[in-house]
Amino acid sequence: MYKICVFPGDGIGQEVTKQALKILHTVAQKHHLVFDVHEGLLGGASIDAAGVPMSEEAAELAKSSDAVFLGAVGGPKWDGLEASKRPEKGLLALRQTLGVFANLRPVRLFKGLENHSTLKVEIIRDLDFLILRELTGGIYFGTPRGIESLSDGSGEKGVNTEVYTTAEIERIAVKAFEAARRRKRKVTSVDKANVLESGQLWRKVVTAVQKQYPDVTLDHRYVDDCAMQFIRNPKQFDVVVTSNMFGDILSDEAAMLTGSIGMLASASVGAKTALYEPVHGSAPDIAGKDLANPLASILSIAMMFEHSFQLSELAQEVEKAVEDILSEGYRTADIYGEGCRKVGCEEMGELVAGKIKSA
Repeated sequence: MYKICVFPGDGIGQEVTKQALKILHTVAQKHHLVFDVHEGLLGGASIDAAGVPMSEEAAELAKSSDAVFLGAVGGPKWDGLEASKRPEKGLLALRQTLGVFANLRPVRLFKGLENHSTLKVEIIRDLDFLILRELTGGIYFGTPRGIESLSDGSGEKGVNTEVYTTAEIERIAVKAFEAARRRKRKVTSVDKANVLESGQLWRKVVTAVQKQYPDVTLDHRYVDDCAMQFIRNPKQFDVVVTSNMFGDILSDEAAMLTGSIGMLASASVGAKTALYEPVHGSAPDIAGKDLANPLASILSIAMMFEHSFQLSELAQEVEKAVEDILSEGYRTADIYGEGCRKVGCEEMGELVAGKIKSA
């Protein structure tokens, strides 16, 4: 039996989570597995119910589970709250609670979606690389931080601090090199070492870790050059490892290579319990309209099978079902094109589930 904590969250998180759980239960029924699923509140939903973005009860539920699935958090409803009480703080607190420090974001272009990217087909055909984003350090967590008044009374200043330690860089680098060993044995480390001291340390530590992996090649890129190369020649990459903020930005850029951010799954790993979530946000403008793309959430369930439960064959089964449905021309609005068959969030989930059942 596998215990799974589920936080549907806010906006379209509710809708895509429903479809992800549909796939989970379909696989369980087909293969006679037992998943003990417990739902909780996180983000705006938790603020509305408990006054905080993550309650102690939610934290305990997450820690006691074998894996955690999250839909999405946030929305304009909570924009007026101070920074420390916004829905996104629930996600950051959840990552810290679970001790997950490495976010794995596969950038894979499924067959049939080549024409849905803004790049030329020959640039992105057969695209498949992996971004590892450091999750618990860097400018999002460094101190001092805040907004304070200037002493001369002329206004205010905002302060954020970029901080990384040797240990924090070493552990994400090890994850990157281990992942590369299972792929094409190439790591690209991304920093801003020409300007930032934290970047200089990042480059120094990653270079030292590479000596433990002589079978894996390493190259370094500045983040601005990497952003350009994602567009110019994305197939040169295998495993990309980078800091919290750079990874946040680069992975969203990479989403457009696949045609839609609605196609990108993710896994956050580190300690015992891993966190799985689609890369997209809560998209409140389309929430409740059956327009969301559930495939990133469904593919996140596939990552859960592989990384938390070591059920690689079941992960491949889910991925194959997604690929088959896309090959048959079914599309949600974000990846719709001429000659395709447009479906909503719920129908897309039903199609993938049906493909799994019949395989």
